[in-house]
Amino acid sequence: MMAKLKILQALFWGLFWTAALAGCHTFQYYGQAIDGQHRILQSRQPISEITADPNASEDLRRRLTFLLNVRTFAADELQLPVADNYLTYVDLKRPYVAWNVVATPEFSMAPKTWCYPLIGCAAYRGYFAEADARQYAQKLKRQGYDVHVGGVTAYSTLGWFDDPILSTFIHRSEASSAALLFHELAHLVLYAPGDTTFNESFATFVEQEGLRRWQKVPGHKAIYKEYLDQYHDQQQFIRLVMEYRQKLEFLYQTDVAPAGMRVQKAAILDDLRTTFNQLKTRKVGLAAYDAWINRPLNNAKISGVAAYHDFVPAFGKILARHDGSLAPFYEACRQLARKRKDDRHRILKTIMQETPSNIQDQG
Repeated sequence: MMAKLKILQALFWGLFWTAALAGCHTFQYYGQAIDGQHRILQSRQPISEITADPNASEDLRRRLTFLLNVRTFAADELQLPVADNYLTYVDLKRPYVAWNVVATPEFSMAPKTWCYPLIGCAAYRGYFAEADARQYAQKLKRQGYDVHVGGVTAYSTLGWFDDPILSTFIHRSEASSAALLFHELAHLVLYAPGDTTFNESFATFVEQEGLRRWQKVPGHKAIYKEYLDQYHDQQQFIRLVMEYRQKLEFLYQTDVAPAGMRVQKAAILDDLRTTFNQLKTRKVGLAAYDAWINRPLNNAKISGVAAYHDFVPAFGKILARHDGSLAPFYEACRQLARKRKDDRHRILKTIMQETPSNIQDQG
C-alpha cells in the first residue's frame, strides 16, 4: 500500500508541473483527479474481511464471492494479469465512480479531444464529482459546443494501482459483472495510447471469449446466453445510432444556412427517437436504452456512442490463427499495439476481410 501511495505522490508532482505550466484550470482538473483516486484507494476494504463478517449483507457477500471466483477464472483460465486487483471493495455511496464530459461543435460530429500524461488523447474529460463535470460542461456550452455528461460505473488504472470492486457495478447481473471484470483486466494486457477503438475492441473480445469459456463451468451456461442477448441488443442500438450519426454528418457537409441546419438537425434527432421506439416494440431488450433515448439528444451524446467494437471480429481470427491458445494471442496483440495507429488499423481491417484459411501474419 505504501509503495502505491508513493507512486501516487510521484504522479502528483509530475502532473503538478504539467498543470502549473498549462494554467489554473488544468491544475484544478488534475487536482480533483488525484484527490478522487486517492479517496478511492483510502476507502478500500479487503473482501476477505467482508465475506467473513456475519453482519455484512448476505447479498453483498454472495456477489463479492462470485466476483472473486470470476477473478480466479480470469487468472487461471484466461491468463489475465490479475495481480492484486479486485481483492478489495469500495462503497462509493453514489451511482457512478466518475462523470465524463463529451463535447462537439454545434454542426460537427468530431468530438473535442483532451490529451493526458501516460494515456494519450481521449474524446472526454473525466471528473470524480458530478458537480465539477456539469460546471465544466456549462463552460463548454457557453463556448457554443454541444455537450453531454455521462456517468461511469468502472474504469481501469492500467496497473498503476490495485483496482477495487466498486459499489457502482456490484449489483449488475452475474453475466454483466463477470464481463466487466474480464474487460477491465484485459486493459492490463495491452494499451495503445490514443487508440480507443483498438483498446476497447480488444477488451470486448477478451470479455466475450472469457464468458464463452466460462460457460463450460457447470451452472454457468445461462450466464453466457444472457450476455450474448445483451450484447446483441447493444449492437443493434449502436447500429441505429450510427445510422443517424451518418445522416447528421451528411447534413453538416451541406451549404444549408445555420438557422435551417438547426431545424433539420432537430428533425433528424426526433426521427431517431421515433425509430427507436418503433424498433423497441419488436425487440424488447432495447428498453434498456429508454432513458438514454428519451432525454435530450445532441451531437455530443451521439458521438459518445462510437463504434468502439469495430475490430472485435479481427481479434477472433487472430485467436483462431493461434489455435485458441491465449499466450501467443496476447503477444500478437501486443505487437499490434506497438505499431503506428494507421498501420494497426490497416492490418486489423485486412484480417477482417480474410477467410480463416487465408489468415497469415501481417507485417
